[in-house]
Amino acid sequence: MLKKILVGLAAVILILVGVIASRPSEFTIQRSATLPASADLVFAQVNDFHLWSAWSPWARLDPNVKMTFSGAESGTGAVYYWTGNDQVGEGRMTIEESRPTEFVRIKLEFIKPFTVTNTSTFTFKPVEGGTEVTWAMSGNNNFVSKAFSLLMDMDKLLGKDFESGLANMKTVVEAETKKRAEAEAARLAEEKAAAEKAAAEQAAAGTQPAVAQPTP
Repeated sequence: MLKKILVGLAAVILILVGVIASRPSEFTIQRSATLPASADLVFAQVNDFHLWSAWSPWARLDPNVKMTFSGAESGTGAVYYWTGNDQVGEGRMTIEESRPTEFVRIKLEFIKPFTVTNTSTFTFKPVEGGTEVTWAMSGNNNFVSKAFSLLMDMDKLLGKDFESGLANMKTVVEAETKKRAEAEAARLAEEKAAAEKAAAEQAAAGTQPAVAQPTP
């Protein structure tokens, strides 16, 4: 009887291993949103790691997360290292390619609680109403991640984070767009006031009575 049980258990394990092994070797998670802002403003939020804390869906999971920036100030070569609690773990991001207002590719390295390297990309496309941003992450599935995917829908799990991040970014760029509009309105008002003052001074100078010249 024990032998039959062991044989049956082995058969189940083999079947499970086969099912896990048959899972896709690669994955891609992707979400898109249209943000009411110009492409240059939206691009800047991704291209500069210093700005990520304002919209990243993981930044609020640990208010005490430690962040270190190195390499370029922004764009290609910029590096962002973080270490925090169990929810955010430890990792590093490096911008490998940056095309202004069009595309950013990032090497994403998780160190803790597990070690894995993925690729994140952001694509920016001007559309009616603003800029369409597509955020994607791709990588390879090892045996453990294939097994985990049987229990958890990773697209749904991480997709929610992507959607949250894009919603946060929308709030940020809306505020920045408003600041730009207010600054531009203030600049135009100053220029108008200066022009009116200059015109008034010229008009006043032109109507002043002539000063009598002394006779020789």
